[in-house]
Amino acid sequence: MVLMLSAYLKPAVTRAINPIARGALRIGLTPNAVTFVGALGLVSSALYFYPRQEFFVGTLFISFFALSDLFDGAMARISQSGASKWGGFLDSTIDRVTDSAILIGLILALLDSNDPLIPIALGALVVGTLVPYIRAKAESMGIECTGGIAERTERLIIALTAIGFEGLGIPYALAIGVWVLLALAAVTVVQRILIVKAAL
Repeated sequence: MVLMLSAYLKPAVTRAINPIARGALRIGLTPNAVTFVGALGLVSSALYFYPRQEFFVGTLFISFFALSDLFDGAMARISQSGASKWGGFLDSTIDRVTDSAILIGLILALLDSNDPLIPIALGALVVGTLVPYIRAKAESMGIECTGGIAERTERLIIALTAIGFEGLGIPYALAIGVWVLLALAAVTVVQRILIVKAAL
């Protein structure tokens, strides 16, 4: 199985954010509130800045709000009540919304200039939604299916890096990033299908 970037980063990131998560809990914030605020900010930023082709500024805002996805999980784990099934469901559902908003915002910008990357970005959006769907369907059948070359963290980093670099005027950054995003998502889909097939 291919080791994913998040597998390396998660322990270090968890150690760094746990103190902040404890502080947020002490002042009365809840994990679900952080999830909602972060998602609202991210979706608003993606659909405001990207269609205007303000890619770099938009990526900065989106990256800031995306941090809420780290904090809400940490807060749920260390809270007295612990992680709840409702919180897990809500977080997973909102992740799909925020991920889609990023690519939809990009696609709206590409449509404005009739960019040839439009079908590639659409493909990345569609294939990207299959990755978590396969996992959810597999888990409903009692099969653990978390493998693959690019989980959500990796795909999010690739998308934001490519779009942000495009905003800085780096040639071919967006084209390369979108193609890589589509390719890695497609490979991950195949890998997860094979995991389920092997388990059955």
